[in-house]
Amino acid sequence: MKHLLKSMGNLLKRNPTLIFGLVLFFNPAVHASNLDNIGVTLLQAVMTNVNGADIRVAQAEAGLDTNNPPMIWEVNPAATGRPTNLFTYISSDGSTNNFPNTLGSESSHADEVAGNFYGISGGVATNVAHVDNYEADYFYNSIIAATLPASINDRVVNQSFIFNGSSVSDQQTIDSDYDNYAAQFGTLFVSGVGNGGAVNPPATCYNGIGVGVSDGSSSVGPTPDNGRAKPDIIAPGGATSFSTPYVAGAAAVLMQAGLRGDGGGDTNSAADIRTIKCLLLNGAIKPDDWTNIAPSPLDFRYGAGVLNVFNSYKQLAGGKHGYIVSTTVSAGGAHPPTGADGTVGVLSGWDFNTNTSSSFPSAQDGVKHYYFNITNSAASAAFTATATLVWNRPQSQTPNTPSSINNLNLYLYNAANSNLVAASTSLVDNVEHIFLPKLAQGRYDLQVWMSASGISSFNNSETYALAWEFFSQSLNAAGSGANLTLSWPVYPDGFVVESTASLSPPQTWSADGIPPPAVANDQNVISLEATNGVRFFRLRRP
Repeated sequence: MKHLLKSMGNLLKRNPTLIFGLVLFFNPAVHASNLDNIGVTLLQAVMTNVNGADIRVAQAEAGLDTNNPPMIWEVNPAATGRPTNLFTYISSDGSTNNFPNTLGSESSHADEVAGNFYGISGGVATNVAHVDNYEADYFYNSIIAATLPASINDRVVNQSFIFNGSSVSDQQTIDSDYDNYAAQFGTLFVSGVGNGGAVNPPATCYNGIGVGVSDGSSSVGPTPDNGRAKPDIIAPGGATSFSTPYVAGAAAVLMQAGLRGDGGGDTNSAADIRTIKCLLLNGAIKPDDWTNIAPSPLDFRYGAGVLNVFNSYKQLAGGKHGYIVSTTVSAGGAHPPTGADGTVGVLSGWDFNTNTSSSFPSAQDGVKHYYFNITNSAASAAFTATATLVWNRPQSQTPNTPSSINNLNLYLYNAANSNLVAASTSLVDNVEHIFLPKLAQGRYDLQVWMSASGISSFNNSETYALAWEFFSQSLNAAGSGANLTLSWPVYPDGFVVESTASLSPPQTWSADGIPPPAVANDQNVISLEATNGVRFFRLRRP
């Protein structure tokens, strides 16, 4: 093993590479639009001081060697609008809190990544407590893959680089190194999947978040080793180098909110990397052509969809709510709803819990039941349902046996007739995800199922995070004199208003001429001048 790690270290030392084509120089209009599209602007409008405060983060940057030292990999504090004393620069040559310094030199790539991550003008987490800026080669070989790794004390690490040209065996070793570190220290690694071709490590690790770009230009899954769903999520940015820090910033924001109690009193659970990943995936917005090929839980291009930190925050703020009843069934047996009377009190929220199964004296699957009454005053209204389940790959699993994770599944049953409505049942992923855009009103049983240990799980206990969202969005119209006012709730985010002059086919719906909404009292509000012509309006989620 020591020889393997040494050989891998020597191999990987040559391969952490930047994942961008052209450097995207700062454009305030583009950054503002991106922050609008991922829910940051709305979150800042309705909440105060949700900005990553008190969260220490890291940015690992692949160095560009010009054969003229120093190597190019460092963030210039002035480019981010942050003070120099916010940063520590770390490489194999040492560390310093000064800039400029002799360890490296300014990287325009690092500046752009930092700008999206925590920059004052265009960043998501604009008030992080500290930034450790690592040279990526040193970061992987001397910290992540160290024989006895030590904690870097950073909760979120942005990695806008890939290990280029990795074999399947290389990928599995890299994944194991990152998974072990995340499981041991609770560090969330957010990594770009690459810009074309197959997804690349370190974004392929189980316990991190792999990020693609929302224009569809990035690498696509599944993972080369065993067909897992990556990326986990997508974001704007033009290249995955610059979409990744938006997700890292969103993770820092949610961690801050969880630790200060916005998700309830169990702040450790709220800020756990499993909960944060779960909330980010469950709050994402599906592109029009989102689809998943069962049993994969996610789209191989888009993951769970486009990052929306406002939606994720609102689900966190819905609070932690435990399961209603726990049951065991014979291994592989049916597990219909139990008929329990209890109900989870919110249609948007999360849980952090443990499921158990058994091998002796008989093999038993474990099932946690979450019951929901999905109704509202409009009897004909359909709901959209999204649920995400996340757990970790444990520490110290053999690199080339990636199946050594517990097997959990996610099921949604109609509690009235025990019919299975939807399921996510991947045997290889440590994410399960259900998305139903048209769910009839009724009573439902959302189940977290765990396979009996010794069958397709390797032990009898697993800690998991679960997030859910059930909603039915409505558009309200009110006339006042010569004006028409349209309004709808700010949560969930991601809807646009469109209009048409006729409902007869072929219908032509357009958002042209409709101004963006203002936000007042948790409502989106648009005021229009009334016209003599007939106009119909609708909400659409792109």
